[in-house]
Amino acid sequence: MALLHVIILNYRTPDMTLRCVEAALGAMEGIDGGITIVENGSEDGSLQRLQDEGKARGWLDGNRVALVDSGRNGGFGAGNNVGIRAGLPDGRQADLVYLLNSDAFPRTDAIRVLIDYLAAHPECGIACSRLRGDDDVPHDTAFRFPSAGAEFEGAARSGPITRMFRGKVVTIPQPDASRAVDWSAGASMMIRREVLDEIGLFDETFFLYFEETDLCRRAGQAGWQTHYVWDSLVTHIGSASTGAKTWATVPEYWYASRQHYFQKHHGRAGAFLATLAWLTGDGLWRLRCLVQRRDHDTPKGHGGQMLKRALGRG
Repeated sequence: MALLHVIILNYRTPDMTLRCVEAALGAMEGIDGGITIVENGSEDGSLQRLQDEGKARGWLDGNRVALVDSGRNGGFGAGNNVGIRAGLPDGRQADLVYLLNSDAFPRTDAIRVLIDYLAAHPECGIACSRLRGDDDVPHDTAFRFPSAGAEFEGAARSGPITRMFRGKVVTIPQPDASRAVDWSAGASMMIRREVLDEIGLFDETFFLYFEETDLCRRAGQAGWQTHYVWDSLVTHIGSASTGAKTWATVPEYWYASRQHYFQKHHGRAGAFLATLAWLTGDGLWRLRCLVQRRDHDTPKGHGGQMLKRALGRG
């Protein structure tokens, strides 16, 4: 069986990270490899907590688990890059790299299913799990790449427009079987080492958001497919480190990541077109809300922030 390297990134969630490591160790029974916990600049005592608990539980006494201090919070991609570069705790070179969010807990066979799936599908370079919340509600994790058409459809929020652009809608309806997708969520993502050797690691310009989209796109450009693996089931809390579920306003780094993604893959003109498409769709949505006398609920200044970056002023 392939040699596996699990990367678990901690940012101010030490107790959840400990639970995640426990789940990963259980799911790795009989699998050769190890776990690297990356403490990603939390500055809240996480490093000491993880070190103390890691020693108390006997994790850090051998070659199965290592704790690495990134020294700074460079975001999701940068933190995972630290873990990937660190290599396995025992110094060996892994065949597979498995990224596991600190708020994600693999079921007993979830990791082995991904390993077996990659072995059976040589065209697949990145395999991602089916995610469900701790309330057992499915999470959307199968996606198409963002595009100007998708930006227009998403902002317009109109049934007829969605049907017209159904091939562009970013979120793919919940698959009921494993399948190739454009990209999937990085909460439980297994990557062949040869893919990373060929295309490079995460683009650290992305602080948060769009980084796994970019990675899957670069893999696709190199001829590797990304697959959603239905039989690999992982419980995922979601937004534990980012707090996205309770955002009052969209943070600056989201706008920066969106602009970088579109400009990187579609050029400055393409990035501007994507923003213009979103603004047009949002205008239609606002008009509909005005006619129906209801709140449009678009975050204040959202379109302006995107436009500012599209014009190179961000």
